[in-house]
Amino acid sequence: MSAVREFEERLRTVARERYHDRHPFNIRMHQGELTPDELRRWIANRFHYQRHIPVKDALITAKLETSALRRMWLRRIQDHDGAAEGEGGIERWLRLGEAAGLDRSLLLSGRSVLPGVRLAVDGYVNFCRLRSPLEAVAASLTELSAPDIMRTRIDAFERHYRWIDGDGLAYFRTRETQGRQDSREALDLVLSWARSEDDRERAVAALAFKCDVLWSLLDAVDQADPKEGP
Repeated sequence: MSAVREFEERLRTVARERYHDRHPFNIRMHQGELTPDELRRWIANRFHYQRHIPVKDALITAKLETSALRRMWLRRIQDHDGAAEGEGGIERWLRLGEAAGLDRSLLLSGRSVLPGVRLAVDGYVNFCRLRSPLEAVAASLTELSAPDIMRTRIDAFERHYRWIDGDGLAYFRTRETQGRQDSREALDLVLSWARSEDDRERAVAALAFKCDVLWSLLDAVDQADPKEGP
C-alpha cells in the first residue's frame, strides 16, 4: 500500500471509529428513546455549533493562497448562511427548531446554550483560527461520516419523532449531498498537502480533535440537568 493510500485509510478510520454517531446520546436519539425535552435541548445546543460553521470556514478561507481554493471554500459559507435572507443551513436549522416547538428568537439569543457546548465550539473555532491550513481543513473531515448519519437521523425522526413536522428535516436532507461534496474536496486537499510524515500526523491529530469536539458537545447535552432546558 502506498504512503498516500495508507494515510487516507488512517483518516477514514479515525472518522469512522471516533465519530459521534457512537455517542450514547446519538444512539438513544436514533433508537427513538429521547424525550421531547431532550431532543429540544439537543436542537438548541447544536444550533450554537451550526451558527459557528461559517465563522470557522471564513477563518479557513483567509488561510487559502489561491483564488480557486478560496472560491471553493466560500461555497461552504454560502451553504450555511445562504445566498439571501431565508436561505441556507442556519435557516433550515432554525426551522427544525420551530418544528420541534422552539421559538427561533430563543435559538438566536443563545440563552439556552450549555457552558460545555460553548467551550467545545470556542475550541474548534480557535483551532481553525490558530492552526495551519492543513490542520484546519483536516479537522473538517468528520464530514466523511456525516452523510451516513444524516440518512440514519432522517429515518429515526420519521419513525420515532412524528410530532416534528417533516418539513423541519430539510437540513438533514440537504447535508447528505453537501457533506459528500465537502468531504471529497477536503480529503483531496489534505492528501495533496500532507507530504511528510509530520504533516500526516498533524492531520490525523486534527481530525481526532474535531471528533473530540463533537463528542464533548454531546457529553454536555447528555449530562445536563433536566432543568436546564431550552
